[in-house]
Amino acid sequence: METKKKDIRALSKEQLRDFFVKEGDQAFRGNQVYEWLWNKGAHTFEDMTNISKETRQMLEDHFVINHIHVDTMQKSADGTIKNAVRLHDGLIVESVLIPTSTRTTACVSSQVGCSLDCRFCATARLKRMRNLNPDEIFDQVVAIDKESRLYHNRPLSNIVFMGMGEPLMNYNNVLKAIDKITSDEGLGMSPKRIVVSTSGVPKMIKKMADDAVKFKLAVSLHSAIDEVRSSIMPFNENFPLADLREALEYWYAKTKNRITYEYVVWKDINDKKKDVDALIAFCKFAPSKVNLIEYNPIDDGEFQQANTQAIDMYVSMLEAHNITVTVRRSRGKDIDAACGQLANKG
Repeated sequence: METKKKDIRALSKEQLRDFFVKEGDQAFRGNQVYEWLWNKGAHTFEDMTNISKETRQMLEDHFVINHIHVDTMQKSADGTIKNAVRLHDGLIVESVLIPTSTRTTACVSSQVGCSLDCRFCATARLKRMRNLNPDEIFDQVVAIDKESRLYHNRPLSNIVFMGMGEPLMNYNNVLKAIDKITSDEGLGMSPKRIVVSTSGVPKMIKKMADDAVKFKLAVSLHSAIDEVRSSIMPFNENFPLADLREALEYWYAKTKNRITYEYVVWKDINDKKKDVDALIAFCKFAPSKVNLIEYNPIDDGEFQQANTQAIDMYVSMLEAHNITVTVRRSRGKDIDAACGQLANKG
């Protein structure tokens, strides 16, 4: 019976070095292979041109490189690019390149489907099939960096974990991927240019603080009133706002990093003065920034974008309390690449 080949990118550099020694070769060969995998983004062993043919064949006999494939790429009128990414087992996730005049941002996925049940998000309607491996997260970034260079003449500058899935429900793999992305032996990107967005898993937010992560945190909040938040994000019943706030207080005490809140204002759901009052009260314990996000419909009409007056009320009240606020216009809506739309028409 044929034994299943191991994915070589599951091995650490030390394990690769040990493998070569065991095969009667020299340890430094492991360093070379590691560099090809993580720094040069080799898709096949044949790509590893400074390694002998015999050694490449030996690697082929033992291992596979479970590389992602961009199945389809859609380009929006505003320059946004959405990739449907096929994984080695045939499952699909989506990732997005978002360009502005000053930066290009990769919005990457961390799970196939999602563990949570936010009612306004297309991805949440998909059952969570599995977590992504570190290399599958890494590959999304590499693919978008190539597209950024090709179509926008500059390297990728920022990464947000706001694609499919709840990153903190795949914590270890997300951290391993970020380690490879930020390492000098990987892509060498600054962790300060990476934002991990969570719907709010208190225990894992505290773990991030204890692990002294260097990337930034964003919280997908949408209401600071428990009843309202539970009606749109049912898992809030298990992770109520008091627990979330306690975890965020812990995060701020440990890291001294400002907290960003992602917040969509919907008609007749969270568009009243009491909603803004609650948000202001929730934000007050630490320096924070509120991103008001334009809502992108997912076809059923249950959720509708609030009117301009409601948005203006949020902005003026938050600013009056010295809370930084930005209104984020969505990009890529014509290809269902905007916030909350991923997998909408998949």
